[in-house]
Amino acid sequence: MTRERTVLLWFGQASQDAATHTNLSAVRTDGKVVWLAGDETATIERLTADDEDKPSEYADERSFRLADLVDLPGADPDEEADIEGIARTGRFLWAVGSHSLRRRQIKDRHSGPKALKRLSRITGQDNRQILVRIPVEDVDGLPTLVPSAVVDGEVHHAAGLAPRDNIRELLRDDEHLAPFLAIPSKDNGLDIEGIAVQGDRVYLGLRGPVLRGWAFVLELRPYVLATDPTRLRLRPFEDGLPYRKHVLDLDGLGVRDLCPSGDDLLVLAGPTMDLDGPVRIYRWLGACRAAMPEIVRGASLRRELELTYGEGDDHAEGIGLLGPAEEGRLLVVYDSPAAERMTAGGAVVADVIRLPGS
Repeated sequence: MTRERTVLLWFGQASQDAATHTNLSAVRTDGKVVWLAGDETATIERLTADDEDKPSEYADERSFRLADLVDLPGADPDEEADIEGIARTGRFLWAVGSHSLRRRQIKDRHSGPKALKRLSRITGQDNRQILVRIPVEDVDGLPTLVPSAVVDGEVHHAAGLAPRDNIRELLRDDEHLAPFLAIPSKDNGLDIEGIAVQGDRVYLGLRGPVLRGWAFVLELRPYVLATDPTRLRLRPFEDGLPYRKHVLDLDGLGVRDLCPSGDDLLVLAGPTMDLDGPVRIYRWLGACRAAMPEIVRGASLRRELELTYGEGDDHAEGIGLLGPAEEGRLLVVYDSPAAERMTAGGAVVADVIRLPGS
């Protein structure tokens, strides 16, 4: 890994209490701010850079509650949404939940039948099953999430995927993915962990399942429902399905994040199971020009970097390209950060890395 420097991310007391800063799962840079999400809340965080061209720290956190912007499917609007991916394009910010199930953990205090009983319990949460598009408006010089905004003379509302297009339901008959819907994420079950948006294309990266070493990326074409501007529908592809599947040879790893780079997609890859590594960044060449489902391997998929990881900690979870002044540099954030990444004042240390050829 070619780490050039580190950046401090300063979080307020509420995020520290919710452990957002130690559960970071998604990041996108946006001019003078950075958007972040943790996987145990239903909020999106905004931090502001000390220097837009070459930040050394981001602070002045503002938290945006998803339920204040868009309808959530869960009965409890503050139930965690497990946001695993953020995309920023045009005048909108996109966010996707993991859509995963989870298996209860055996903790140090559990033993015998009680431990085995916990390990048998599988649960799901409705708020994890979201794909949302939220307008971004300039407020006091900073990009701000708002329920509605005028974009190109037209009013656009925050919108979520309509229940009839729930991704888990759409995959019920899928020949590859349907068998994994009932399996928890850390057991190679369905787990969405990255999003990239380019034009009308939305790409969702799957941490799992990985089939015989092949990872999946779903391509969608969402549009706003004319009769309800707060709902998104999925436009069907040529075969009539509302999604397109691409499979990537990531050497047996799953997708942990996606990030557009021109017409390419940068793919953060890591284990689908509950393992520490390896962790790599690949470049899927010409991904955003794909005209049909692709088998992505060989010359179409280039391994760019190996990232370091810890033993039980320091798991890279999100990547975001920095601005024009730092072309070819990525901001990398970590879930379960190592102790040396934590500061006494509530900041967590992120890395700035340089891509090959930059």
